[in-house]
Amino acid sequence: MPNPTNVDERPRCGWATAAPEYVDYHDTEWGTPLHGEAPLFERLSLEAFQSGLSWLIILRKRPAFRTAFADFDVDTVAGFDDGDVARLLGDPGIVRNRAKIEATIANARAIRDAVPEGLDELLWSFAPVPPAARPASLTDVPATSTASVAMAKELKRRGLKFVGPTTAYALMQATGMVDDHVATCWRAS
Repeated sequence: MPNPTNVDERPRCGWATAAPEYVDYHDTEWGTPLHGEAPLFERLSLEAFQSGLSWLIILRKRPAFRTAFADFDVDTVAGFDDGDVARLLGDPGIVRNRAKIEATIANARAIRDAVPEGLDELLWSFAPVPPAARPASLTDVPATSTASVAMAKELKRRGLKFVGPTTAYALMQATGMVDDHVATCWRAS
């Protein structure tokens, strides 16, 4: 029986057909190289908010996150204060987790204070060269890598929070630093 969320019947990574939001995200964003401070800060932040939750929850709340966090402008978020934390904790459109909210603000400050080369240059310095082999199936997709462990260690050294190796690897996948589209996926290049 055809999957109703896969109306065009193109072969996709197995996780990508459970909801229409996943299909769109998979087809247009996931694994596509992403650059720029605000877009990368957004993805870093959202991956941290996702920890322990479904990515679908985050995708559905992403517009509210963008509004709540000033489109993830690092300078603006770095200037957030206790009043902003209270505002965010009262915002039903986002995940209202104090530790993750405070970490996002602290991360913006750490980026300003401890990442002089810029977030884009820092994060992309961990992209494997040459790229890793394409996974044959979802069971071949790792949760971490040597590069994600190194990225997480460096981000933590610079004062960022909620950036463990699994979160770092998910960030690498989401932003195209690694391309884990399985070999049978139409997005496989």
